[in-house]
Amino acid sequence: MPRRPRIHLAGIPLHIVQRGHNRDACFFGEDDYHTYRHWLGEALKTSGCRLHAYVLMTNHVHLLLTPPAPEAVTQLVISLGRRYVQYINKTYRRTGTLWDSRYKSSLVQADAYLLLCQRYIELNPVRAAMVDDPAHYRWSSYRANGLEQADPLLTPHEAYVGLGRTETARLAAYRALFRAELDADAIGDIRMALDQGQPLGNSRFLDSIERATGQRREVKPRGRPRKPATAPSGLQAQLTMKL
Repeated sequence: MPRRPRIHLAGIPLHIVQRGHNRDACFFGEDDYHTYRHWLGEALKTSGCRLHAYVLMTNHVHLLLTPPAPEAVTQLVISLGRRYVQYINKTYRRTGTLWDSRYKSSLVQADAYLLLCQRYIELNPVRAAMVDDPAHYRWSSYRANGLEQADPLLTPHEAYVGLGRTETARLAAYRALFRAELDADAIGDIRMALDQGQPLGNSRFLDSIERATGQRREVKPRGRPRKPATAPSGLQAQLTMKL
């Protein structure tokens, strides 16, 4: 069965997951996380992508970003992957691949699902029982989004900025989102969207993606949006598909 083509659209948030080859580790020591962050920063600058949330786990990475153009996503992933693999192979005197050959991605409806996706990403270390609070994990965006720790990699999304009129109000509102655990349906929706390369959003959002791409998106997430949503603007932007 042919693989479902990836969809990247300018101005539409994208959730990306890249795993280590055969689910093996891709980070082996503290310097590796620092080096990955460095090259991620360089790739963000050259591609123009805006990063909203991330987590670096032992054997995989989550990124939530908005690209300025469809091709910017591939540019970022290739540039970052190549430079980081070169560093790992040289440092640990190894050869061969480090990442799975295909990264997974899912478009995200900004006004209804983006903050849900950010919570999913930043709660990864808690679900993995590595920490009991996302603030205790160093290699994610939570400390910046929830505790005002400076992180030059991040550009807050409008959905995050809209949480409060002041920085203090936004931080408090964001932390409040983490008081309740993500329910099983929400987790299932996000994972299904990634596994199948489907957009994460309500029926109106999926219909908009279908009109923009000419592709029928039949499998739809079970969860409901947290508030009424309208189709995001810019969906008629250029489509890129990487088989």
